[in-house]
Amino acid sequence: MTAQAAMDGMARGELILIDIRRPEEWQQTGVAKGAWPLDMTARDFGPKLLAVLERNPNRKIAIICRTGNRSNYLRGVLAKNGIKGVLDVAEGMAGGPRGKGWIPSGLPVVSGAEAVEALPQDLIAQ
Repeated sequence: MTAQAAMDGMARGELILIDIRRPEEWQQTGVAKGAWPLDMTARDFGPKLLAVLERNPNRKIAIICRTGNRSNYLRGVLAKNGIKGVLDVAEGMAGGPRGKGWIPSGLPVVSGAEAVEALPQDLIAQ
């Protein structure tokens, strides 16, 4: 999935975008506006990701990282464990071999702190 398609899906209320990078990365570059920051290295990442999937059955879930490597890896791990349908924003935030990237495309970003503050505590999209 492209960054633009992810932004469009969020705008229509059809998609939840999860930024799986570390907090330091969120602070350095910002987070895609509307994305939910969930650090994939955090101990509670698995339960939180499963909660997002379970509590939002009518929305697509996509994941994004810096260049698409971690998100592609995670999508594969999820699929091997029977969790299918999670989409990968393969070009990532910074871009790489699979596309221009969210930031280089000029798509909106917010600060890491703003993204963390906006994350729904119950992990249910409004």
